[in-house]
Amino acid sequence: MAKNSARDIEVTAFATHQIITQPNPLRKVLRRVDEKDTDDPVARAEQALASLSGEFKEWMTTEVNRLSAAYVAIRNDGFTKERRDELFHAAHDIKGDAVTFGYPAAAGIAESLCRVIEHAPDLEKVPAELFTHHINAILAILHENTRLDSISVSAELSRRLRKVADDYLAHVNRDRPEHLEVILAPSIVPAE
Repeated sequence: MAKNSARDIEVTAFATHQIITQPNPLRKVLRRVDEKDTDDPVARAEQALASLSGEFKEWMTTEVNRLSAAYVAIRNDGFTKERRDELFHAAHDIKGDAVTFGYPAAAGIAESLCRVIEHAPDLEKVPAELFTHHINAILAILHENTRLDSISVSAELSRRLRKVADDYLAHVNRDRPEHLEVILAPSIVPAE
């Protein structure tokens, strides 16, 4: 994008300050729409998303299988940087996709798992149950998400797993204050 020249910039001087105004380059690319134009880009995007929604369960299943496979590899052969990264990225992808795919409780659990992976000082010392509870909870949400009674159970499960993970991380990071601030911060996953 071309830079503005000094003559394009307007300076208004006051006794105590100056206001500097430069031209808005976006004005050149905006197009005015006639009020009679009924095109609604948000509605079009929602319609496109709705047409894809039949595939969401399959996509979520693929992501959950990837997470499970990453953990099985770790359980069988131990942590390496590559296995840790794969587990983290699989959980992170679920965290990002789950709400869109219709599994909001899974997003919270995946975020909790990401926090464990990111902030545990030694992943080899993390109790295996902490990993398996997170992964099994995501699997259960995937398989039971269509039942109305399961939605409140999923939300409660997500909340409790987050609490257990936070308590564990606070304990193992008690001598690492730079991690405690992040660990004790509220969730960034949207509430249900």
